[in-house]
Amino acid sequence: MSIQVDDPILEVQGLYKSFGAVRALGGISFSLGRGEVLAVLGDNGAGKSTLVKCIAGTHVPDAGRIVVDGREVSFRSPREARDRGVEMVYQDLALFGNLSAAQNFYAGRELVWPRWAGRAGFLRERAMLAETRATLDRLGVGIPDIKADLAQMSGGQRQAIAVARAVTFASKIVILDEPTAALGLREGARVHDLVRLLADSGVSVILISHNMQEVTELADRAVVVRRGQIVGEEIPTPDNHARIVSLIVGAIPGITEKKEKR
Repeated sequence: MSIQVDDPILEVQGLYKSFGAVRALGGISFSLGRGEVLAVLGDNGAGKSTLVKCIAGTHVPDAGRIVVDGREVSFRSPREARDRGVEMVYQDLALFGNLSAAQNFYAGRELVWPRWAGRAGFLRERAMLAETRATLDRLGVGIPDIKADLAQMSGGQRQAIAVARAVTFASKIVILDEPTAALGLREGARVHDLVRLLADSGVSVILISHNMQEVTELADRAVVVRRGQIVGEEIPTPDNHARIVSLIVGAIPGITEKKEKR
């Protein structure tokens, strides 16, 4: 089942990526609509993380095209992707435990005076603190002390800071890799609220998750990746939960694995 996307913000066409003799992606193609939450599902080792890291600039694909907002791109680093409005929240969060919430929020984007001085300028620490607090309050993220090191905060607070940072700086696409995997119900609900806020504001979301209830609640559409290829596409509902799980594990009659040429 292939679902037509009328106004794509992202188009991935024939993406290949190998690591030595191991082929992680074998010609993946899909589209992402504006303001859409798209779940990317698959078992461990299916190629999900490799796929999104190619989109986010962490990996450079071997072949294929990535088109963002109608323009073909070739990201060589996460910074290049961020400059084009693509943010990713990694499963390990990629935060600095010895820095505060505000310092993590603006890591690599520090506000300086004068602006033209770049790294030679003076850090605008008060401005970064004020803007971080205002953003977290607006998003409903409760951090009692934004000057405290992240190492002193709960997993949910750290996750919320990572997602809030992506919400703030992404203008087009946010990629979330298992955003609630290590969170409790209350903390996970806070992340869900942030995902909905993103979609409501017109930012598109790619969500990697093993939690089918989470996918059903948040995703407008789901694509299933197996052995580096997309093997199915569905609108996630409670009624087709079993079918999606079967696609993930490869148990749908009539769908056979392609044998690799030796």
